[in-house]
Formats: sequence, structure tokens, C-alpha cells
Amino acid sequence: MDHHRRRRLLLSTTLLSLLCLAFISEVESASFKIVNKCRRTIWPGLLSGAGTAPLPTTGFALKSGKSRTVTIPKSWSGRIWGRSLCTQHANNHTLSCVTGDCGSGKVECAGGGAEPPTTLAEFTLNGDQGLDFYDVSLVDGYNLPMLILPKGGKGGGCAATGCLIDLNGACPADLRVARGRTGRGVACKSACEAFHDPSYAYDDKTSTYTCASADYIIVFCPPPYTSLKLLGSRKDGALLPLVNKTTMYIASRHAHGR
Repeated sequence: MDHHRRRRLLLSTTLLSLLCLAFISEVESASFKIVNKCRRTIWPGLLSGAGTAPLPTTGFALKSGKSRTVTIPKSWSGRIWGRSLCTQHANNHTLSCVTGDCGSGKVECAGGGAEPPTTLAEFTLNGDQGLDFYDVSLVDGYNLPMLILPKGGKGGGCAATGCLIDLNGACPADLRVARGRTGRGVACKSACEAFHDPSYAYDDKTSTYTCASADYIIVFCPPPYTSLKLLGSRKDGALLPLVNKTTMYIASRHAHGR
């Protein structure tokens, strides 16, 4: 075999290998499109579970009306949340957030989790029977409305789920996290956190949803009309709950045993 034939064969083999790697990468990853429909900038945080492949980013700023797509390994498990009312301090270049702060002092959370109370989108991809498991959890409290929309999946129902209502205005005083002189609520503690009693967390098997081989859209502050438009032709639109049943309010007199 002459030099030119060997070179052509080597180039062909290399090209084939690259195409195979690209195909495998596409198959073994999911696309998470994170959308900010809030009126202000938010700072999404991403935390990988133990033993899970790292992500290309662990946090970023997302202006109102903007979106960002993150490539997620197919075997990933972890959580995504929104940091709000953040301040970039000019003197020491640190970032601090009133809700959802991850403690890193930076835009990237770098392994830091969300400080409660925070609304959490939780995922386990390619789990039992190849299904993705996902939910919007309020067990650690609430700070922002959030919606998860599977896209292009199959099996397991692939239903949308989330909490579309701004609960901060209705949060009981005992659970409210307020800001400023007006006392306006910016987050709502879980009763479990506020009263240190795990019996207040009313999670159930209907809180977790499943899908397979899907990409996902995570929307912060989804207005009801936008959500309906997004769901439009989806057959599961009727299954979308206004509030995920992972927390509930209890009147103050009951919370204190009176």
C-alpha cells in the first residue's frame, strides 16, 4: 500500500470515528432549555448528584425574556433552581442572592446547593427501565414559579409539571421571607423548615413524573397564558397541576398545636 493510499485510509477512519463519537454524544445527552419569564434577571443554579458527571456550567445570569440551553449527560441526576434578587458586589466581585443563594459567592455555584426556601426542579435521567424521573419540589420551600415541559419524549406519560402560581403573596406570616420596609414576601419557607417537624412535608407518589429520551424546557415564572400556549396541542395539557403537591400551608394555630 503506497503512502497516499495509507493517508486516505487514515483520514477516512478518523472521519468515521469522529462521526461515531458525535452520534454517541448526541444520543447520550439531553438538552435542557432554561427560560426566564420573570420580570427581572435571575441566576439559575445547577447541582449534580453524587457520582454524576459534571455539567458544563453550574450557574449563570439569565435576563428577563432570555433563555439558555445546557447539554446534560444522559445519566445525570441533580437539581436546578433560580436565584433571585442577587447583587454583584463591586468591591470584592462577589455575588449574593436574597433567595436561592448557593454560597459560592460567584455566578457559578461550583458544587454549592440552594439555600432554602427555594423551588427545585429535580431530575434523574435514564433511571429505572431507562426512564427519566422529574418533579418540581416545594419540600425545601418556594421562591419562584417553575414549570417543566418534556419535549420529544416517549413512554412514562411525559406530562408537564410545576407550580404556576406566585405563592409569595399568599404565604402565611410564620413562613414568609420578607424584604425591605414593606415586608413584601420574596420566598416562603416549608413548614418542615420553619417548625423543624418533618411531618409537615406531604409528598406523594403523584409528585414525580416520568418520560424517556426527552429534552426538557424549564420555565421560571411561566404566566398562565404562556403555559397554555406552550401546552397548546399537547394531549397531557389537562394533567398540568397549578400547584405541585409537595408542600401545603397550615394555619398558624394548627402549626403551633393550638
